[in-house]
Amino acid sequence: MKSIDLKARIEAQAYKSYGRSFYDLHEKEQFVAVGNAVMEYLVPEWIQSKKKFRDQKQAYYFSAEFLMGRALSNNLANLEIEKEVKETLSEMGVDYNALEDAEDDAGLGNGGLGRLAACFLDSGATLDYPLSGYGILYQYGIFKQNFVNGFQVEEGDPWLEYENPWLVKDSNDTVIVEFSEEDKVEAVPYDMPIVGYGGQTINTLRLWSAEAIKKFNFKTFDEGNYIDSVKAQNEAETISRILYPNDSTDEGKRLRLKQQYFFTSASLQDLIRKFRKEGHKGFDDFSKLHSIQLNDTHPALAIPELIRLLEMEGVEFEKAFDIVQKTMAYTNHTLMAEALEVWSEELFISVLPNLMPYIKKINERLIGELEEWKVDKSLWDKFLILQNESVHMAFMSIYVSRAVNGVAAIHTNLLKSEVIREWDELFPGRIVNKTNGITQRRWLLQANPGLSGMITDLLGGDEWITDLNLLKNLEDRHEDDEVLERFIGIKKEKKQELAEYIQFHEEVDIDSESIFDIQIKRLHEYKRQLMMAFYIADLFNRIKEDPGAEWTKRTFIFGAKAAPGYYMAKAIIKFINELAGRVNTDVDTKDIIKVVFVENYGVSYAEKLFPAADVSEQISTAGKEASGTGNMKFMLNGAVTVGTMDGANVEIVEEAGKENNYIFGMEVEAVAAKRADYDPKIPMRETEGLGAVVESLVDGTYQDNGTGMLRDLYDSVVGRDEYFVLEDFASYREAQDRIAHDYKDKKAFYKKGYMNMANAGKFSSDRTIEEYAGEIWHISKKQ
Repeated sequence: MKSIDLKARIEAQAYKSYGRSFYDLHEKEQFVAVGNAVMEYLVPEWIQSKKKFRDQKQAYYFSAEFLMGRALSNNLANLEIEKEVKETLSEMGVDYNALEDAEDDAGLGNGGLGRLAACFLDSGATLDYPLSGYGILYQYGIFKQNFVNGFQVEEGDPWLEYENPWLVKDSNDTVIVEFSEEDKVEAVPYDMPIVGYGGQTINTLRLWSAEAIKKFNFKTFDEGNYIDSVKAQNEAETISRILYPNDSTDEGKRLRLKQQYFFTSASLQDLIRKFRKEGHKGFDDFSKLHSIQLNDTHPALAIPELIRLLEMEGVEFEKAFDIVQKTMAYTNHTLMAEALEVWSEELFISVLPNLMPYIKKINERLIGELEEWKVDKSLWDKFLILQNESVHMAFMSIYVSRAVNGVAAIHTNLLKSEVIREWDELFPGRIVNKTNGITQRRWLLQANPGLSGMITDLLGGDEWITDLNLLKNLEDRHEDDEVLERFIGIKKEKKQELAEYIQFHEEVDIDSESIFDIQIKRLHEYKRQLMMAFYIADLFNRIKEDPGAEWTKRTFIFGAKAAPGYYMAKAIIKFINELAGRVNTDVDTKDIIKVVFVENYGVSYAEKLFPAADVSEQISTAGKEASGTGNMKFMLNGAVTVGTMDGANVEIVEEAGKENNYIFGMEVEAVAAKRADYDPKIPMRETEGLGAVVESLVDGTYQDNGTGMLRDLYDSVVGRDEYFVLEDFASYREAQDRIAHDYKDKKAFYKKGYMNMANAGKFSSDRTIEEYAGEIWHISKKQ
């Protein structure tokens, strides 16, 4: 891209969008102009990519979330024009970093499930596979998180307030989604380019926006009922207004169900329309040309909906069932029963009366097979989609899929041996493992250019960008003092950058020479942010008892959002913020330990946190975390893991060695055994210092502004301790104290981090996508 061409394009886009010179625009407008100029550059290749895969089987990733993050730097890096663009903008007097910060994080996802989807799309395009995404164009992200007096307060996240250069509206492909005869909306598609590294393949993420069929009632308006005149439009737009509405109310549940049906129906109609347009008369070849991956149970309605749509096309039920089963594959992301979606039949029928007959047919077919296979009726509750006046989405997803996959080795084994053991016995071989992965393009190349440069220098080339297994060739260099010093220097730079960023955004001064111990993920009790907080409170008490001792300086960083209706998660946030206020101001502790809970944690903040971490907190109760992907991002950036043998931690330890990480706590079998006879008061009484920490929740040490939150948190832990925070505390404290001791020899400590980085190759999403493509989707690259 020539500098003079880019300047002209940017200036032209500024006038086109705003009627003013680029130099007269504010930063958000300048970002839009630059983004539009980049889009102009990549569109021809995007068009070619759509053409080249036209006659072969393609895969489609159906997901309620795509946590994409900012797109500008990612697109420039993958197009390999980042250097030229930055130089051109510098010539124009533009601060690229300010321009980059002007882009809002795309409000299309929340947690690991959505970030996984984004990484998969990146890998699919990079590896030249025909992989497209389908989801919802949420007008608002899940929410912006603010802290007021230590409490989480939510406000809207209007990420589409300004024009978004990466979205292309395609009104010609608008479809009608019918919930009932009286309730119909338009689904309007917006396409986002997914740029593969090298720019040779650009795939598509198609996002649906809900609009009313009749947007304005003139007669009603003319009669003076102004609000009612746009009521239909407001009700329709609510469907795609916000990610994950609070489902603690019936109305919230109704909206979630409508969202799920809205995007699955629209996406399937889109695929059938394209299939027809390509000249196919029957549907015999549909499953030979389409593979649909259901990312958790949110898109599971695609199963009965595709059967319904095929019947409308004249395909009888049994044949439609066969086509759908050969087309669908399902990813299970949880071992927690409460996270397996179940809808009440009454609610389901009230929202989707047209779909229930097809679910009944599927269930009747399943009953017939259970009878034919002589499955004992006492076990039918492990299989039936319709039971106890409820619709079980996971059972339907397993039954009508060609493959079901877990997302880490331990997770898949637990699915097969415990959670859905009966399904595995009935359909041996259907449940398989596909360990999650992350894209090194965003989480190393883009987020950590210093470490990326070092890796390229040591390997003598940048082939690792598309083949992360090459990192293994760095393992033997861990004894090279020059290499290790360079690694430590890069980590130090990233820690200093993060310290400055946190000082500006959170107004907390942290010492970049201290251990950066970071836990960033969704706030949930099983992830045990509370246990980390209890350790900090205990460490505070120990320092107060002997402030003159030789303590290791430490900074503990949290980042997490609690779902708006998740009361206990919000109580944990309040406690951590109260703890931070105490630790950070006490005369004896403020120069030794600091606690920071970053506000509004998201992808862009994560890109600063992962490269700066010394310690990765992966401390979920064993058997509760399916995989995790944050653990992989920390590992790739040279952090050690303090964690349980849960999720992908098991495989991280296998790759990098237990000696290079800090493993603690009960394993899955011990957790199951302990659950049968557990009294939380025993570890609270027998573990030195733990009782004082727990009692501090209610003895006046910390305040909850009269809400009773901390008392409820106390009662939950002392009464049930469902996630064994107290039982695992002593083991966790011992691991944490070892970290503090080992950090005194920084060379030896960072050697462990280096070994983690050098052994992170397995955890590339490129490897995961290769496995999906070859073993589940049966798609091929364009030759």
